This record gives sequence, structure tokens and C-alpha cells, in this order.
Amino acid sequence: MSAQDTSASLVQQRFNDVTARLHRAVADSKREPHSVKLLAVSKMQTPQQVAELYALGQRAFGENYLQQALEKQQALSSLDIEWHFIGPIQSNKTRDIAHRFAWVHSVDREKVAKRLSDQRPNDMPPLQLCIQVNVSGEESKSGVTAEALPALAASIAELPRVQLRGLMALPAPTSDSAAQHQPFKKLRALMAQLNEQLPSITLDTLSMGMSGDMEAAIDEGATIVRVGTALFGPRPATA
Repeated sequence: MSAQDTSASLVQQRFNDVTARLHRAVADSKREPHSVKLLAVSKMQTPQQVAELYALGQRAFGENYLQQALEKQQALSSLDIEWHFIGPIQSNKTRDIAHRFAWVHSVDREKVAKRLSDQRPNDMPPLQLCIQVNVSGEESKSGVTAEALPALAASIAELPRVQLRGLMALPAPTSDSAAQHQPFKKLRALMAQLNEQLPSITLDTLSMGMSGDMEAAIDEGATIVRVGTALFGPRPATA
């Protein structure tokens, strides 16, 4: 078997393993089939690696770094990929994000949301947004506090070229199953509260769970799980 064949076989095996985990977690949680979307986190990966996963049926890919993402989008422009931006957002990067992505998961400031709305082209569908919530209270993590969330959600809901879909969290990693559940349970409760407080919108998206804790996230209601390492293997070391 050639090195190329071995690589393709490994990609297929990882994809099969992740989708099997996802389907098993959905079944164990007694949720509807296809109620959870797999977002392949392709940061630090090559266009070829993205194309290999695309060939297996994966369509949604998440990127953290804008310049890398734009280069991949150009290289893969012939593929109908649904691009999600999931990294921290600098104000001077919002125009490219508004023009080149279908979803943004990491909004935590009204200023950024307004810029995305103002810069979204009129001939494109509304940009789908999630608010990132700092559910673990870590000072080093991005995300709005639970206390500030209702006001931010209400302001974003009024913007014309974006659609607020739900919440995203990136909790502190832990291998303890019970500890994994707590931040996801909190995010689910926060979305339920927002749906009660803001009757003008209906939030339906919980972007939570990664390679190491997707089962706990799905059990707590995740609708999008963001998986990188389990699909692509360890990320290449940065210089």
C-alpha cells in the first residue's frame, strides 16, 4: 500500500470513528437522528486534508485563523463547503468574515456583531451567529459572562443582516465525565432562559463539545460539536 493510500485509509478510519461516536451518543441520549451536526475543525490543516474529508461526505468546516481560512477557501473554491468561523474576532477582520463565512460561533461583543451585520453583503443570506459564553469563568478565555448575555443577545437580535441562532462555549478541558457535563448543562439553561426572555427570537443552536467531551455535550443538548484532533490527528506544531 502506498503512503497516499495509507493516509486516505487513516482519514476514512478517523471519520468513521468520529461519526460512530456521534451517532452512538445521540442514540444513548434518546435524541432524534441527525439532531447533531459535525463541524470539522480544520485549523492548521492543509487544503488537501480538508478535501480528503470532504470526499467522505463532510461539508461543514470550522476555522480559527482568518488568513489561513481565506487561503483554504481560495484553494477549495470549487467545493460547496459550509465555512464556520470559530476563533476570536478582531474588529479589523470582520469584513472578510462577513463576506466569506456562513456561520460565526465566537461573537462576544455588540461592536463586532454590528460590524458583521453592516458588512454582510445584501445578496448573501443572513450570517448565522452564536454568542460565545464564558461558562467556566476563566479570565484567559473569550466569551461574555452569563450576567451580560441577555443584553447582548437582545441587541444582536435587532441587527438586520445577521441571525442569532444560539450559544457557544469552550469550557476548561477535563477528563472527568461529571465535570464535563456541568458547563454544557449551564449553557443549555442559559439558552432556555433567553428563549423565555426574548420571545421575538427562537434560539436553536448549542455549539459545544469537542474531541474529548462530545458525548457529554450531546447528552446535554449540543446541536453542533466541533471536532478537530479526533478527525485530523494531532495538529502540527506551530513555529
